Amino acid sequence: MSQAAHRSKPLDLSLYFVTDPRMPGERGLPSVVEAALRGGITALQLRDKEASDADYLAMARALAPLARASGIPFLLNDRPHLVETAGADGVHVGQEDLPVAEARRLIGPDRVLGLSVETPALAAAIDPAIVDYAGIGPVSPTATKSDHKAPIGLGGLREAHARCPVPAVAIGGIGPANAADIMKCGVDGIALVSAICSAADPEQAARTLLRTIREATR
Repeated sequence: MSQAAHRSKPLDLSLYFVTDPRMPGERGLPSVVEAALRGGITALQLRDKEASDADYLAMARALAPLARASGIPFLLNDRPHLVETAGADGVHVGQEDLPVAEARRLIGPDRVLGLSVETPALAAAIDPAIVDYAGIGPVSPTATKSDHKAPIGLGGLREAHARCPVPAVAIGGIGPANAADIMKCGVDGIALVSAICSAADPEQAARTLLRTIREATR
């Protein structure tokens, strides 16, 4: 994949790994990402709300080549002004971050832009001329984001997906136990953090999740 993933290239959101800087512990985030890539993740997002731009950029520059070598998109979280410098393929923003039109202006027309939506109404309001995919959730309670909105459950996920004009990935409290049920709601993939990042064997965790996803969508 080129440094800037063209928006016309289909996104494979099947197994979307969102990183947490603290979960890997002494293993280090790059080693966990390498293992997850071997296990088959299809998209990677660097999320670290507390890092300075300098520290965030340093980690992004370490992860971008790993994703590129595996041919999957690498996205930043909330920092569109760093996308080009980091060599990222795009950015994911939330409802409380800068407006999506401004994020699009900052990253240009050819990079990937994702948007978090917490309700069916927000999903329906997405402008597909600006946004490439949606992250719908949280589906279930999650400890990886302390300020998350109320979980929407499977029913809310189905409704939000049905009203969403762009591809959608479910997020929030997802793991091996509920991945199949979530995929059966019609979404294009699942985004998760701890199910891979805190796993004793991230490669095997990713491989098992990907198999579950594929079996659920046959």
